[in-house]
Amino acid sequence: MQKPDYHILVCASFRGTEAKGKCIKKDSMQLINYLEEELVDRGLNAVVSSTGCLKLCEEGPIVVVYPQGYWYGNVTGQDVVDEILDALEEGKPAEAYLL
Repeated sequence: MQKPDYHILVCASFRGTEAKGKCIKKDSMQLINYLEEELVDRGLNAVVSSTGCLKLCEEGPIVVVYPQGYWYGNVTGQDVVDEILDALEEGKPAEAYLL
């Protein structure tokens, strides 16, 4: 496997061994499957990982894109993910969701 161009992190709200934050309650884990499917469909060289709590619960679900360092909040569904990926393909951030 070649090194990915992007690493996309999705907050899974884990604090210790339990999911206690708000992102998982706002279906952040559903975003992971959709992201992975879209990345393949778009031919983007990226990996998606879930994370522990990113400490921005009121802004969740949180998605972070590296190496760009884009932190997105209120990623509440497929339409928002599509906007983020569209912007990534254009080489810019999806301004409306940046934190």
